[in-house]
Amino acid sequence: MNRAEKATLQLQAVAVLRMLKETRTYDELAEVTGLPAGDLNRYVNGHVLPSVDRAKAVVGGVGREELAAELEARIRVDEEGYVDNSEVVFDQAFLDLVAPVAAETFGFDRPDVVLTAATDGITLGAAMAEYFDARIAYAKKSKETAVEEFIESRQRLQSGIELTYYLPASAIGEGETVLVVDDLIRSGETQELLLDIVDRADGRVGGVFALIAAGEEGMKRAEGRTDAPVGALTTFEE
Repeated sequence: MNRAEKATLQLQAVAVLRMLKETRTYDELAEVTGLPAGDLNRYVNGHVLPSVDRAKAVVGGVGREELAAELEARIRVDEEGYVDNSEVVFDQAFLDLVAPVAAETFGFDRPDVVLTAATDGITLGAAMAEYFDARIAYAKKSKETAVEEFIESRQRLQSGIELTYYLPASAIGEGETVLVVDDLIRSGETQELLLDIVDRADGRVGGVFALIAAGEEGMKRAEGRTDAPVGALTTFEE
């Protein structure tokens, strides 16, 4: 880890602590983190930065648990099982905190490209791309009129509907590492199409990440398509 990466990690830990501090006293924050209240005060107020080891513990441990709890509090599921996560995907500041936590927790390889599906995955993809200093690409269900060459992935769903995603051929270069992300993974069909696009582009999958996993089917389906890490910030049973 170079100096810039260390500084980025330390600043992300401070951002996580500041978010947690909004609803806690320093003593309560000390109980959650295991760090002294006096040190937390100095971190939150910007007087000093936590050590790299402490920053890793906050971002990869406490950060994930608390961000997952915050995410779960914002999710709405109706009686038919449809998920409303608009309070999350519209909150770019929250997603900016998710990116380093996901990277530290799941150990994704640093990608050249973050690939997602339009449209709900775009804000998460932007946060992940910003964190990794990578390009973002998103597959769409229709072709851009000015683009001549596309990578196309097609699948017939269990419902009998045929789903097709298109990505400009120039979006992923041969041999580039690609992180596949989405806001929600349920059946895994969308993620499978995105992974197929990476294969067709001769790219290398660096990981698969979703904010929310609805059940285990989609996660297992993704795991069956790649040896790279597959993870979600939170999981709920349908």
